[in-house]
Order: sequence, then structure tokens, then C-alpha cells
Amino acid sequence: MSVLILCAGLVSSFSIARAADPGAGKTLFQQNCASCHNVHKKLTGPALAGVESRWADKALLHKWIRNSASVIASGDKYAVDLFNSYNKLPMTAFPALTDGDIDNILAFIAQEESKPVGGDKGAAGAGTAAAGAEKDSGNNSLLFGIITLILAIVAVILMQINSNLNKLASEKEGHATAEPVPFYKNKVYIALCIVLLFIVGGYYTIQGAIGLGRQDGYMPEQPIFYSHKVHAGINQINCLYCHSSAEKSKHAMIPSENVCMNCHKAITEYTGADLYTAEGKKVNGTAEIQKLFDHVGWDKDAGRYTKPGQPIEWKKIHSLPDHVYFNHSQHVNAGKVQCQTCHGDIQEMDEVKQFADLSMGWCVNCHRTTKVQFAENNYYSIFEKLHNDVKAGKVDSVTVEMLGGTECQKCHY
Repeated sequence: MSVLILCAGLVSSFSIARAADPGAGKTLFQQNCASCHNVHKKLTGPALAGVESRWADKALLHKWIRNSASVIASGDKYAVDLFNSYNKLPMTAFPALTDGDIDNILAFIAQEESKPVGGDKGAAGAGTAAAGAEKDSGNNSLLFGIITLILAIVAVILMQINSNLNKLASEKEGHATAEPVPFYKNKVYIALCIVLLFIVGGYYTIQGAIGLGRQDGYMPEQPIFYSHKVHAGINQINCLYCHSSAEKSKHAMIPSENVCMNCHKAITEYTGADLYTAEGKKVNGTAEIQKLFDHVGWDKDAGRYTKPGQPIEWKKIHSLPDHVYFNHSQHVNAGKVQCQTCHGDIQEMDEVKQFADLSMGWCVNCHRTTKVQFAENNYYSIFEKLHNDVKAGKVDSVTVEMLGGTECQKCHY
């Protein structure tokens, strides 16, 4: 008998240990519950803190989670009131969840109840930039130009000194010397200055003409402070989740506000490390999320849209001339080009800036040096000769240029 009691106690202890596994409960919660529920605040469904204390019978709570409709049909007052308070929207049924699974979820909820709302600010924002932002080194062309001008002036002064010394030496030896021509009347000096001005002026005129329309480093202030570092870097959101047409069409597309709201119906405040603009000004992340709500007409307290939405007027950063054809899908799908190749380390940017000048030379050089994923890429299956050359060892790799990537018609037609 004592052995049976001991065995029963061990089985009971094992069951309790399994039921109190918040780690497993966290995984189940994220897979099944997180889209509608938060522990501390109301989303589509009620906040789950203290959920066990609100149900008189734990077995009934288990039954509600598996199939809420059956509990409502039984006439349980709390279940019916809960159903009515949420506009009679039925809760998704989870018949596959076992008692152990549900107990694990409840253990995770109980564990989260004991944590402060918003969690550990330092942990949530791990990897976010420290206060301020480093400034770019800038262009030193002006400094070099000033130094060159100073040296030129010093050279002219030294030449004048040398001329005067030669004159004094000649006079001391009794040799007659002609009166020197002032430098501003000296034809040689005038000719040299004209040639110099022509060369310098021509250089800067050509550079200015070439640079028309180029804006590498351009970083406008956006209507909402959107940090790619927080979204794509820390939270690892795939670029294609927001810019979904980058692999399907010419344009990468600015995501519509409803894409933002897929997450921000639940995420209503920023709890990461401090954010700063490029000028070092501190940014209130929660206030920036509220700007999104104001644009779409979302009332976070009521949990619904209460007024008409207004589009967010984002400022375009990357622009190409009208005579240039560029297709995102061709680069993303066929070329397997990563976003960072053209946009820089976007996952490290709090504020997006144009990484490259996107000039013709920049693109052509990329096409000349970039090795394409030629093997096991159906897009390039028609290039039979190149496939045979690779197999025969005549070439070890294939560049974009070898596929016609530097032909004028590829980008201009």
C-alpha cells in the first residue's frame, strides 16, 4: 500500500511539474494566443492577467479554451457575459490543446503577471544605438582647395621675393637691370592664372553637372520617426513583410498603414532603449506610435477605428531619372541581390539615408564585378553556352556583364 501511495505521489508531482512549465507555455502562447491577447492589456480579447481567478472552475476554463461555444451554450453566466461584452465575437477553438498544454500557457501567464508592465527596457532595446549619432566624416574637398590656394599665393610671393633679390644683387655688382613688370601686368602670370582658372572651373563644372540629381547621404525628416534598426535589426522583421512587392514588381512599394497596424494593434507603446535623431535629439517612441494611430483613426483604448484615416506622407529618398529602368523583382528574384547591396546596412539605421549615389558608373561597376547565382537558378537556364563553359572549366563564375548586364538597352529603352 505504501508503495502505491508513493507511486501515486510521484505521478502527481510529475504532473504538477509538467503543468508548471512557463517555457513551453510561452511557445504555445505565441503560437496560439498572442495575435488576440496580451497579458497586461486588452487587445482583440481581454487582458489575461488573473484569468484563473476570474473562472470559478478551472476545468471550465480548459473547456472554454478548447471550445468557447460549448461553454456559452451551457448558459454559464460569466462565459455569456464575456461573449456579449466583446460584440459576440466567438473565440477561436483550440481542440488540439491538451490539459498539460493549457496549464503550461496559464503558468506562462502567471509568470508574466509578476513582471512590470513593459518588461526590461534594457533587454528589449539590446543593440539600439547609444545616445546621439555619429556624424559622417564629410567631404574635405573645400579644405584641400583652400590649402592649394594658400600654397599658390605663397609661391607667387616667393617668386616676387626671388626677383627682387636678383635685382638687388645685380645692382650691387654694377649691372644695369630693367625695371621688373608688376605681376598683375606680367603676361606669363596672367596666362598661367587663366589656364589655372580654366582647369579648376572646368573640373568643378563637370563634377557639378555629373552630380545633378544625385543625393547620396540624403536623409530627410519623415512625418513619423520609423527606425529600421528597431524593426529589421532588433526585431528581425523580414524586409519583404513590409515591402512585399520588391520580389513581384518593379517597385519595392511603401507599405500601407494597415500593414503597420497588423502589429501595432497590439504594440501600443515603445519599451526599448532610447532613440535619437541624427542630430542627437531624443525621440519618444510611444508618441511616434501614437502618430500612426492618429493617421489611421485608431483608438487604442477602445480597440477600434473611431475616425477616418489619413495617408502618411512619407518623403521619398531613393530616386532614379525617368530615363532609367530599374526592376526590383529582377534583382531580388533572378539576381538574388540583398537589400543591403544598394541600401547599405539598413538594419542598422534609425533614420534611413541614401547609401550610394546610384549613378550609372556605380551600377555598371556592380554589373561588371557581381557574380550571379548561376547554378540551380532557372532564370539563367537558357544560357547554354555559359553553362557549358562553367562545366568545362573555361570560366569559374559568371558576372552580370557576361549576361549582357552592361548593354545600354538593359536600363535605357
